[in-house]
Amino acid sequence: MFTGIVTDIGIIDAVESRGDTRVRISTAYDMGSVDLGASIACSGVCLTVVDKSAPGAPGWFAVDVSGETISRTAADQWTNGRHLNLERAMKLGDELGGHIVTGHVDGVGTVVSVAEEGGSHRVFVRVPAELAPFVATKGSVTIDGVSLTVNSVEDGADGTVVGLNIIPHTAAVTTLGTVAEGQAVNVEIDVLARYLQRMEHYRGR
Repeated sequence: MFTGIVTDIGIIDAVESRGDTRVRISTAYDMGSVDLGASIACSGVCLTVVDKSAPGAPGWFAVDVSGETISRTAADQWTNGRHLNLERAMKLGDELGGHIVTGHVDGVGTVVSVAEEGGSHRVFVRVPAELAPFVATKGSVTIDGVSLTVNSVEDGADGTVVGLNIIPHTAAVTTLGTVAEGQAVNVEIDVLARYLQRMEHYRGR
């Protein structure tokens, strides 16, 4: 489990195809405190650490990304030089600063527009139709691993667009500070909404 509070921005510095895709990510984390087999959310995707840097060496860790994961996450995310929002798995007793995040991406959205608003950025993201019923104004949503409050939801003929406010701090410490129109982003709905999604599925049968 995660909270959607990003604690580092990692950079993919190597990608290798070996059945699954082995991705190496440089990080400021002290990897001496990260065990092999630990979970790290990478732009909203929960992945398992399968290799890591030696103690005292510049920090990096490696993960194996399956074809299934690649097919269900943002296009071009697993490419050399890509910046990723990182969060280590929460521990019992940690402060829950965002909301409960599973690290399981529900769909891929597309940034419709980005505009300055005061000192913040207003970002609008079109979400997949199957997720639209489960995103609500003043509810929570995770975009590329970042816990955000939904400011607006607009349903139109061309889909549902979610309005989000990115404050300067969030822009500075996550990749959302450089998000651009047309960019694909990973979307995870609130875990409570996921249960409602399942209930809706059975009610419609």
